[in-house]
Amino acid sequence: MPRLDRLDAEIIGRLTRNARAGVVELAAALGVARNTVQARLKRLEDTGVVRGFRPDIDLEAIGVPVQAFVDIELDQRRMAHVVQEVAQIPEVLEIITQAGREDLRVRVAAVTHAELQEVVVRIIDTPGVRHTTSTLAISTPLPYRVQPLLEKLTRESGYGRSHPPVG
Repeated sequence: MPRLDRLDAEIIGRLTRNARAGVVELAAALGVARNTVQARLKRLEDTGVVRGFRPDIDLEAIGVPVQAFVDIELDQRRMAHVVQEVAQIPEVLEIITQAGREDLRVRVAAVTHAELQEVVVRIIDTPGVRHTTSTLAISTPLPYRVQPLLEKLTRESGYGRSHPPVG
């Protein structure tokens, strides 16, 4: 398991706020050499800690205001098939395996409630799906984030060899 230090957390945090930040800009802001930032980014990518850079899309801004979570109870022997079939639906944004009564949580986006209903019916019609429960998302007061956790995990560490741990 890759070990992160405070510099890694700072680099990730700055890229989370601005994925277009360049290596030179990051190095200057963090007070480290450009080569250090390049090496850290390469290590973070090579070890799978950073899986890529992508735009954060505001679905409402592009006319897709309806979001919901569809929890699926299924015949667990059919899980791979259900995931494969549900993943083919364009309105499906994410599928999470979960423990509990339902086996999968599917995040869905749609233009209208009627379109959402069509997506839910398509999910229900998937062989292996036993039951679904849908919950409408009203707002997202706290979007997905990892930075506070990274800061907590690296609070006691330094910036690697050049900056020893604090304390």
